[in-house]
Amino acid sequence: MKGDRVEIVVDAGDTTRTYEVVASRAGRRVETAVRRGVVEVSEVTRNGSVVRTARFMATRVLALVEQPVPREDSSEKPGRTGHPLREDPEG
Repeated sequence: MKGDRVEIVVDAGDTTRTYEVVASRAGRRVETAVRRGVVEVSEVTRNGSVVRTARFMATRVLALVEQPVPREDSSEKPGRTGHPLREDPEG
């Protein structure tokens, strides 16, 4: 899905570095895997072929933040104005 995004924060010695892997087109997704001490983040098409991959040593990864596509909340009822309620209902 377009909008899937993964942020990777890596220890780079005296500082930290942040990398992003983003699903660049509609129908793609971002998958993460940890294998043999390596964190692998890949952008994958609908049929499963890998477009690009980022690999990091697991001992250096400080944070791995997966941010899915923001979805609209269907629980909101139509017709709401979004204005806050007044404290005095008579006024």
